[in-house]
Amino acid sequence: MRRHNDFQLPKLMKEFTFTLERGKIREFAQAIGLEDKTYSDVEVARQAGHRDVPAPLTFGTVPEMWHGVNFEELIGELGLELLRILHGEQSFHYHKPMYAGDELSGKTYLVHIEEKNDMMFFTFDTAFYDECEELVLSSRSVVIERGENQ
Repeated sequence: MRRHNDFQLPKLMKEFTFTLERGKIREFAQAIGLEDKTYSDVEVARQAGHRDVPAPLTFGTVPEMWHGVNFEELIGELGLELLRILHGEQSFHYHKPMYAGDELSGKTYLVHIEEKNDMMFFTFDTAFYDECEELVLSSRSVVIERGENQ
């Protein structure tokens, strides 16, 4: 089993591409309780000044879940124990709006490993780029492995 101290940081964990789909944006908006038709009706979105249906805030979780790092593979590669894993943090920085039809690419890096109080903290940064290779969204997540005595 590989241990985390074998890595040179930053370590590229995954590269992926995806298309933002209107249906997925609509489903996500419904799931988080957004009733604004801007997120489900292209005509309403255009009347509001958008070029298409915009992706709601936190939509970045969707491509990360479906196209990003495979969690089981990540645990194996880092040599972690599944029953001791916690999701510690998630944050997003929006550089420009994302719209239905956008072709985005993402890169996820392991950027920091730190031990605190018998726990290991693994920080991952994901950058999402559009077709013009402009940064659209930055995401940071922290995975925690609890110590054996916790």
